[in-house]
Amino acid sequence: MTTLANAIREAAARLPGDEARLEAELLLAHAIQRPRSWFYAHSGDVLEGSDARAFDALLRRREGGEPVAQITGHRGFWSLELAVTPDTLIPRPETELLVELALERLPLSEMGQVLDLGTGTGAIALAIASERPLVDVSAVDVSEAALAVARANAADAGLPLRLLQGDWFEPVAGDVYRMIVSNPPYIPEADPHLGQGDLRFEPRSALASGADGLDAIRLIVSRAPTHLLPGGWLLVEHGHDQGAAVRSLFQSQGFAQVATARDLERRERVTRGQWLG
Repeated sequence: MTTLANAIREAAARLPGDEARLEAELLLAHAIQRPRSWFYAHSGDVLEGSDARAFDALLRRREGGEPVAQITGHRGFWSLELAVTPDTLIPRPETELLVELALERLPLSEMGQVLDLGTGTGAIALAIASERPLVDVSAVDVSEAALAVARANAADAGLPLRLLQGDWFEPVAGDVYRMIVSNPPYIPEADPHLGQGDLRFEPRSALASGADGLDAIRLIVSRAPTHLLPGGWLLVEHGHDQGAAVRSLFQSQGFAQVATARDLERRERVTRGQWLG
């Protein structure tokens, strides 16, 4: 018999990393089907036997390396709570920078079309749709399983989303957009991190792209002009050490106002460029 506060403290000691306590709270909340905020008024409550066993089972899965988002089946992103499965990339906080930069270039009062390539859970597309109701957002993914997750997330959020299955621009041949956004795979195929931590449990096709990690980005940058209106923007997330290479790709393709934004840890994270036509 132990209190919720003690259970969280003991669980955090079992987990590695700076977010051990947060992860312990998320797993306990999932085990007892309560929001995290509930703990603050009930920290002295006793964790009953069945709940304690369920919590321990979740902790064991996390100790084995399974991501918290896949254990609980959901992850917060922007203002949304999104379903997550092993068929999708887990939305990460740094990707919110891509959403912020996109919204800066999409005035609230104006209409337009936005394309999200490799949508996964639909995180980027739904975040934009939630903030810009006049904008029509299309989202593409090659994985039908991932699109099923995005479809469910759109329905849960009550947001319209045009979902298309296919390889990058294949399903939108002939369509043009005011903006194209993407968080494509960008890890080199031989990167040892692919066999470590949470990445072991995520789809490799959503993580790795060629010997230098830039194959998908090369394709997106080279084909984007055909699908952008004059004055339209392309925004792409990439690895922290790929900024210079991605800027060069944008510039070689003829994009203007090419720049790379840094995330909260001051790492180059999102490159953008404007297509003047």
